[in-house]
Amino acid sequence: MPLLAHLRELRKRVVLAALGLVVGAVVGWFCYTPVFEALQRPLLDAAAEAGKDVRLNFTGLASALDMQIKVSLFLGVLITSPWWLYQLWAFVTPGLTRKERRYAVGFLGAAVPLFAGGAYMAWLMLPRAVTILTDFVPDGASNLTDAQGYLSFVMRLILAFGIACVLPVVLVALNFVGLVSARALLAGWRWAVFLVFLFSAVMTPTPDAITMIIVAIPMCLLYFAAVGVAAVHDRRVAREQAERLAA
Repeated sequence: MPLLAHLRELRKRVVLAALGLVVGAVVGWFCYTPVFEALQRPLLDAAAEAGKDVRLNFTGLASALDMQIKVSLFLGVLITSPWWLYQLWAFVTPGLTRKERRYAVGFLGAAVPLFAGGAYMAWLMLPRAVTILTDFVPDGASNLTDAQGYLSFVMRLILAFGIACVLPVVLVALNFVGLVSARALLAGWRWAVFLVFLFSAVMTPTPDAITMIIVAIPMCLLYFAAVGVAAVHDRRVAREQAERLAA
């Protein structure tokens, strides 16, 4: 396909993905109220349990509107993820062989539930994180948490864990294209485990080690699962090469 045709196709896919995001953001706008209530519920529950005054605070005149727009866009990205992933897939498909297309479908099929699982893990951890952090508020004091900061904290937490759970799929993809071997991945398992626990310690906003371990163990299991898939692929490639040489 000529370069100009590639650019036209890219523009088409970007426009379609953007239109999908706009539609998703509109849906997110009408879903804002229940989503906002769900977002602030851990904070209110933690405050009620501790008997402390902890509330979300909108510091500016337009802060509430700004937050609703950000939440709507964030929901739009999540809701329409199958659509814009399909646009990405439709753009790269013409340059792939039939075998590579099957691999790409498998990678996308694994990445979406893994991202959702990581995001759900972060959501489950959020109430505990909020409870521990609000315990530091002294008795008789109030904690008026900035709504924008709280929203950014929640979104970073969800996105970070979602992306972290997708990284094993990236490792398998690198192995399938021949950039890294299962032997190399296995040789670096100590560094991988160290980095996983470091990531968990930094991203889990709680001072206890139990939460860090609960978060880190599934990520370590995903890493070793990626090593296993890469090892099976390497053995199959080696067997095919040996058969070709024997023929």
